[in-house]
Amino acid sequence: MSTELRICPICEATCGLTLTIEDGRVTGARGDADDVFSAGFICPKGASFAELDGDPHRLTGPLVRRDGELTEVSWTEAYDAVADGLAKVLAEHGGSAVGVYIGNPNAHTVAGALYGPMVIKALGTRSVFSASTLDQMPKQVALGHLLGSPFAFAVPDLDRTDHLVIIGANPLVSNGSLATAPDFPGKLKALRRRGGKLTVIDPARTRTAAQADWHLAPRPGTDAALLFAIVHVLFDEDLVAEGLGGIGSYVRGVDEVRALAADFTPEAVAGYCDIDAQDIRTLAREIAAAPSAAVYGRIGTTTVEFGTVGSWLVEVINILTGNMDRPGGVLFPLSATASKPRPPRPGRGFAIGRWHSRVSGYPEVASELPAAAVAEEIDTPGDGQLKALITIAGNPVLSAPDGERLVRAMTGLDFMISIDPYVNATTRHADVILPPPPPSQSPHFDFVLNNLAIRNNARYSPPVLPLDGRPDETEILARIALAIFGVGIHADPALADEQVIAATLSKEVADPHSPVAGRTVEELVAMLPDGPGYERRLDMMLRVGPYGDAFGADPEGLTLQRLKAAPHGIDLGPPRPRLPEVLRTPSGKVELAPEALIADTRRLRDSLTRRVDGLVLIGRRHLRSNNSWMHLVGGTNRCTLQIHPDDAAGLGLGDVAVVKGPGGELLIPVERTDDIRPGVVSIPHGWDEANVNRLNDGTQLDPLSGTSVLNGIPVEVSAVDPVPSG
Repeated sequence: MSTELRICPICEATCGLTLTIEDGRVTGARGDADDVFSAGFICPKGASFAELDGDPHRLTGPLVRRDGELTEVSWTEAYDAVADGLAKVLAEHGGSAVGVYIGNPNAHTVAGALYGPMVIKALGTRSVFSASTLDQMPKQVALGHLLGSPFAFAVPDLDRTDHLVIIGANPLVSNGSLATAPDFPGKLKALRRRGGKLTVIDPARTRTAAQADWHLAPRPGTDAALLFAIVHVLFDEDLVAEGLGGIGSYVRGVDEVRALAADFTPEAVAGYCDIDAQDIRTLAREIAAAPSAAVYGRIGTTTVEFGTVGSWLVEVINILTGNMDRPGGVLFPLSATASKPRPPRPGRGFAIGRWHSRVSGYPEVASELPAAAVAEEIDTPGDGQLKALITIAGNPVLSAPDGERLVRAMTGLDFMISIDPYVNATTRHADVILPPPPPSQSPHFDFVLNNLAIRNNARYSPPVLPLDGRPDETEILARIALAIFGVGIHADPALADEQVIAATLSKEVADPHSPVAGRTVEELVAMLPDGPGYERRLDMMLRVGPYGDAFGADPEGLTLQRLKAAPHGIDLGPPRPRLPEVLRTPSGKVELAPEALIADTRRLRDSLTRRVDGLVLIGRRHLRSNNSWMHLVGGTNRCTLQIHPDDAAGLGLGDVAVVKGPGGELLIPVERTDDIRPGVVSIPHGWDEANVNRLNDGTQLDPLSGTSVLNGIPVEVSAVDPVPSG
């Protein structure tokens, strides 16, 4: 028996694990007490690492469809099937006829971060879809308009804030999201110990809400109006921070926001939100009065009708109260593989709609089209129709609305490839399934999630077990890219890495602000370590990054060698104020009142007189599951309809209910609980047997981000076998 260190790849907390290895397999996992970021914390998902790694349902070899059946074949045969199938589509229709769907796990893998984009670039396709438009894209659009970059995330400074306001999130169960923070429960306890306050805004009394000093339960989907009323109070009662906490010279549009907020008095929105107007005023005053405060909004604020407006207003409140870019407020992390900060300068800014979807004309957002458009782009004939689909760790049949239409559409494709370890609701329709190895046989570095970390750090996990005869996921994707480029699927996959390395270093040496400006590409390439291509690329990114050794110019700087010598990771300190470095707007300022947001504010104002009668649906998280791919047995991990007892009695519900929505209906067990407010019901997402997205026809999107409206949907609930009243 031995132990090995590994970063957990299951959720956004990225905790360090100590794995127990016996007879060539992982048999247990516990928290790594010496990990510089997580300090020993582990949740039920991380504790299940061995079960996940050795899941008997995980594919061990590739499958190819033959005579209508998925059949296990050799890797050579599978690669040949991929090359032949793609070649036919590309020859007849070109790369634009191939769609790519990127699932959530890509944010947790080296392959997803570095090699998925390579496949998209090789195709030259504009038909790129991902879980982003089922999750956080409104946040990205809001940041794009405000700061000039859709990737400039400011995260709550959990370790130092005095008042944390959580809206539409349940981090005690989800472990946090768009805020990479191990041991969220411990951080909330520490907040309380130092005399701070926790406020939670959520229609349900979640585990997080149960720990709050104050829980407000508005009607689902009304967050934007509630936030605007807070902004109104800040102006009306002269609570806006003097100089905006020191960033006032970098902010434009304060007067425009003041004018917009005039119509959103607490009294005007109270009925719409079903929140007492005085409570709204009190909350605004408490945020403004706190020595420091951070407003943190997540999926409950993004997957709704006004998701982008709500995401924008979260940041507006942080800015107006002087809590953006300051300790205790919200700060911008600086990843070890980010570009080295350059002198502040105006940028190109942000815009959507550089191209539009073929059928419904949805605008492109951050180089993606809405996930809700995948089916219609496949099943609608005409020029530009998608003829092939590549899914990478994605399950849109369960994750996106109207999955039944997507299933019908996929049966009409000329060719479909899935890179996925499971046969699931989506991949079972593929012509080829290429399964990556389990996490224990894969490297790990958080290229994506370190950009959201509440404390800057660098940690690397090489594979803890050797590959068992199958290729790594990085090789699978590199070979697909080489096939598309015309090099050949059986060519050395290292060719793909060396091409990226040469192109990246060519830009660096030509950039006068780069730490390697003026040097030769050949010199720098020769300094990279021998080894897998992904390690050579990681070393390159670390060395030219903000903490790097600049290829020897700074002997104390970061390299992959130094990172490997620190198996528990390297602490790079808390985020620091650096707003000027982040801004990429043409003005070089924070654009507090972008025209697109102003226009959608009018739509929000018009909605205040609209009231939804009947029940509305929200989702929920479970501690032991993760989206559509991880439902562990035990605990409270159940797929039920949560409903308030009064609503259940009024409807005469028994043990099972029929739930009908705009897209269809489903049968589901009933769970009565007063943890959810009357008028609201909740179903978790990602379950095949009771797929909540079957209720959703996919027609309602947040217009600014293309994100599907998944929360606040009107539904009808009825009994299967009505029970007698009284």
